[in-house]
Amino acid sequence: MIILSAKDLTKTYGIDVILQDVSFHINQGDRIGIIGANGAGKTTLLKMLSGELPCDSGDFFLSADATIGYLKQSDNFQSENTVMQEVQRIFAHLAKMEQDMLTLSAEISKKAEAQSAGSETTDPEVDKLLRQYDQMQEEYRDKGGYSYKSEINGILSSMAFGEDFYDKKISTLSGGERTRLALACLLLKHPDLLFLDEPTNHLDIGTLKWLEQYLKAYKGTILLVSHDRYFLDQTVNRIFEVENHKLYSYECSYSGYAEEKRQRREAQMRKYQNQQKEIARQEDIIRRFKERGTEKLAKRAASREKRLDAMEMVERPEAQRGKMKIQFKQNFKSGNDVLLGEGLAKSFGYGRNEKHLFSNVDFDIKRGERICVTGPNGVGKTTLLKILMGDLDASRGRLKVGHNVEFGYYDQEQQLLDSESTVLEELHDAYRLYTDTELRSILGRFLFQGDQVFLPISALSGGEKARLSLLKMMLSGSNVLILDEPTNHLDIESKEVFEDALLEFPGTAIIVSHDRYFLNKIPTRIFELGQEGITSFLGTYNYYVEKKQQIESGKKYLEELAGKAEEPKEKSLSVNEQRKLKKEEEARQRRRRRQLEEAERQIETLEAKISQIEEELCKEEVVTDHGRLTELSADLDQTKEKLAAEYEKWMELQEI
Repeated sequence: MIILSAKDLTKTYGIDVILQDVSFHINQGDRIGIIGANGAGKTTLLKMLSGELPCDSGDFFLSADATIGYLKQSDNFQSENTVMQEVQRIFAHLAKMEQDMLTLSAEISKKAEAQSAGSETTDPEVDKLLRQYDQMQEEYRDKGGYSYKSEINGILSSMAFGEDFYDKKISTLSGGERTRLALACLLLKHPDLLFLDEPTNHLDIGTLKWLEQYLKAYKGTILLVSHDRYFLDQTVNRIFEVENHKLYSYECSYSGYAEEKRQRREAQMRKYQNQQKEIARQEDIIRRFKERGTEKLAKRAASREKRLDAMEMVERPEAQRGKMKIQFKQNFKSGNDVLLGEGLAKSFGYGRNEKHLFSNVDFDIKRGERICVTGPNGVGKTTLLKILMGDLDASRGRLKVGHNVEFGYYDQEQQLLDSESTVLEELHDAYRLYTDTELRSILGRFLFQGDQVFLPISALSGGEKARLSLLKMMLSGSNVLILDEPTNHLDIESKEVFEDALLEFPGTAIIVSHDRYFLNKIPTRIFELGQEGITSFLGTYNYYVEKKQQIESGKKYLEELAGKAEEPKEKSLSVNEQRKLKKEEEARQRRRRRQLEEAERQIETLEAKISQIEEELCKEEVVTDHGRLTELSADLDQTKEKLAAEYEKWMELQEI
C-alpha cells in the first residue's frame, strides 16, 4: 500500500536549482535511506514532505490520517522545561484523560452515595456516568495509558538519560544530549511516517545498536537522511540518492546500492560509447558514399542518414561530482615511541561535586599506528585527547611524549575556526607563506570554488567547516594527528576520500569515532575507554566486537577457573577453552530466551489482570462500596507497578 507519493517536485532558491522534477513513491513499511553530497537537497526534500517548505512546482500525496514525526538537525525545545516535563508534553492528552477519569469517578461516588441514602431505585444518571467511565477507560487503554510511563523510562534509559537527568533543565544540556532527547521524544510519539535527519550524530556505539534494533522492529514507515554507511546497511531496504538535482531509487541496502550504482554507471557509459562509435562509423560510410557521386550511392547515403536521425540517442552519464583531494604529509618523522601513558586519571570538581571520568589509563603508542578510541558518551574521550596534546593536565598519572612529536588537532565542534573570518582569511592567517592564488588553488581541491572562498566561517555548513578544518590539518605537516569525530559532518564521498588519505599517512593517528564503517577500515588497534581504564584490541571493529563478546561470555568461566575475578585482558584461548566458552554462550542465550518468554507471559498475565480489575471497578456495586473500591484501586496500582517492572526487564533482555 502506497503511503506517500511525489510527482515532479521542484525547489529552487533564486537561480540555484536544488531539486528538479523529483518523483517517487513510498510503500507502507518501507525503510528508506536518503544519501547524497552535502548541499544536494536531502534536508530540503524532508522539509517539503513534512510541509515546512513549499514546492515551487509538482505535488505529493500523503495517505489519509497518516501522521508524520520529523527529527530535525535542530530541536525546538522550551529551554526552561526539565527533561521530564518536555517528555510528558507528548502525553498531555493521557494526563488529561487521567484527570477526567478521576473527576468522573468522584462524581459517580458522590451520586451513588446520595442514591444509597435515598431511594432504592437505580438513578439513570449514574448508569449513564458508569457507561461514560467505561468508554473512557477503554479509550485510555487503547491509547497506551497503562504502559506509557514505563515506555518513557525505557526509551530515556536507552538514550542514556538516567533518573538523574529527569529534573535537569533543557538549557543545561549539551548539543548531543539535546539531539538524543529530541530522538527519544519522537520515538515516543509513534508516528506513521518517521522522518529522521542525521539521527546518528552524537550517539555512542551502544545507543546506535539499540536504535538499530528499535527501528528494525518499528511498525511504521521510515525515511532517514544519513551518512552512516554501517547504520544504513543495518536499517534500510531502499536507497534514495539525491544527485545533480535528481532522485534515483535503489531497491537494496547501502552496500547493494554502491555496487549497483557502479555497475549501472559502467553499463550506461559502455552503451553510450558503443553508440558513439556506431554513429561515427555510419557517418564515415555516409561521407564515403557521397564522395563517390553516383546516384545509387547517394540514395544509400540518404537512407542511412534517415536511420541515423531516427536512432534513439543514449544520453551520456552525468559527470561525477568533484571529489575532495586530500593527502596528509608530515614535515618530519617522529621517534618510534610516540606516547606513553601510565596510570592516567581525570576528575573535575572537589568533594561531593567531584566528577570522576576515568582512571588507570595505560597505553604505549608507536609511530605509524592508527588508534581508534571508543567508549560511551561522557566517559572522557575528548578529555583524554586534550591530555595527550597537553591542553589539559591529568589528575594523576604520567604521560611521556616521544621525540620530535608534532600534534595536529581536529575539533569535532570546529571551535578552532574563527567565525568572523572568511574561508580565505582563515587559511591565510594560519599559513602566511602561501599567496592568495596558491591558497585558492588548494581550497579548490577541497571543493571551495569561486566566491565561496569569501564566505564567512559562520555561514558555512557543518560539512564545509569539517572540510576546512581537515585542510588546515593537511597543511600543518603534523606527524601525529589527533582527530575527534572527524567523519560526523562529512558526506559519504568525502568520508571515503578522507579514509584513503589516512591509510596512506605515514605518521601516527589517534581518532575518537563512533562510525563503525570507519572503524572497520582504519584502525590498527582499538582502545575502549571506560571509567577503570583502557582495554586494547588489535584490528578493526568486527574483530573488536567478536573479541569483546568472547571475553564477556567467557568471563564467568575464567573467574571460576582462576578462583577469583580478573579484569578481562586480550589473550589467546586454547581450542578447549574456546569450545567451553561457546557452550557457555549457547547456554546463556537459551537462558535469555527462556527469560524473555517468561517476561512476556508475565506481561500478558498482568495486562489481563489490569483489564479485569478495571472491569470490576466499573461495576455499580463496587462504585458504591468504598472499602471494595479502595482495595481494588490499591491492587490496580500494585499491578501497574509490576507491569512497569516487567517491561523494564523485557527491554533489558532485548538489549543483551
